[in-house]
Amino acid sequence: MLFLYNILVYLSGFFIKIIALFNSKLELFVKGRVGIFDFLAEEISDNDKIIWFHTASLGEFEQGLPVIEQTKREFPSHKILVTFFSPSGYEVKKNTTAAAIVCYLPLDTTYNAKQFLKIVKPELAIFVKYEFWPNYLSALKKENVPTLLVSGIFRESQAFFHWYGSFMRKSLQTFDHFFVQDENSKKLLESIDIKNVTVSGDTRFDRVSEILERDNALAFLEEFKQDKLCFVAGSTWPEDEILLKDYINNDASAAIKYVIAPHNIKGGEIEKLKASLDKKTILFSEIAEKNLADFEVLIINTIGLLTKIYSYADIAYVGGGMGVTGLHNTLEPAVFGVPVLIGKNYKGFIEAENLVGIGGVISVNGKNEFKKEFDYLINNELILNDLGEKNKNFINKNKGAKIQIGDYIRKLIK
Repeated sequence: MLFLYNILVYLSGFFIKIIALFNSKLELFVKGRVGIFDFLAEEISDNDKIIWFHTASLGEFEQGLPVIEQTKREFPSHKILVTFFSPSGYEVKKNTTAAAIVCYLPLDTTYNAKQFLKIVKPELAIFVKYEFWPNYLSALKKENVPTLLVSGIFRESQAFFHWYGSFMRKSLQTFDHFFVQDENSKKLLESIDIKNVTVSGDTRFDRVSEILERDNALAFLEEFKQDKLCFVAGSTWPEDEILLKDYINNDASAAIKYVIAPHNIKGGEIEKLKASLDKKTILFSEIAEKNLADFEVLIINTIGLLTKIYSYADIAYVGGGMGVTGLHNTLEPAVFGVPVLIGKNYKGFIEAENLVGIGGVISVNGKNEFKKEFDYLINNELILNDLGEKNKNFINKNKGAKIQIGDYIRKLIK
């Protein structure tokens, strides 16, 4: 099976290079891996002590960040290496100060895995949530490098738990310890005779809790919001924006300020969204020397501000759930103690499932239901505050995963 897997990896690498000629994202994927080993050899000396974190993409990086930052603080004599599989993670976080070295992970071939470990010589390897690369994991095991999975989550539908998944089960057996998000994940691992498991919860609760400790002030948002109720819709896709546009355009009052931060901020899409709104609308890129108090809708056509913007929300909407692209992070607005609306497709996002269960997050399946739930919230201040408090308390109760993981790491690092 390993032989077939390696053939598949080599074939995938070959065809990706061809497709990359016509696809800008895959072009980044390919070009970003050119000269990786030379880059690492320049960045890492024989005297360096390396702790390696691997994250698939941006979401996994944010999930692992509390552990990365804690490890950096506690082991200042070590260098933190963060690798990414996806351009959507690397391109956004390649200059992060959380790590000394950031790069793509070379494709999972036997040669790449051996060469990577020969240069990096990690004292510890930590994989975040997903990403089980057989050749890298096998090489780590052979080199006796302690390997952890943090914020792991497993589901019965995964290959590990079926008769045809024996090859992938061997990859799981290379981990020294699993820190998983829930009891179900632990039970599934135990069902395939993996006992080295701790239910530590989701490190994202630690991540979002830290947001509260930062300065979230944004002068332009204060000028825009004034003393009115503020609705913030974050990471929206066109399917989400259908609901928002319908409500905004039919809202005859001037009592609500709307902030929309689309996932896709390409110029043409942003201009189309702006043109579809009947209320006085301004883009973030246009705010210089404008009186923002005069506008009713603000569209954020930049990245990096959304978590701070959520701090101004009285009600939030998190995108991705009306389509099939995947629900975005509901914890980021919820930590500020506000009710959150989402689309209908949230199954599989455990934090959203739990928040819907306690009532702090409300799922809607279309325009009519969105209007009904939104109107109910803005006309019932006590309910609005109560649901927001439920979200805040839920996050506070579930934080602390990084403490358990940190205790384990301290036993491993010399």
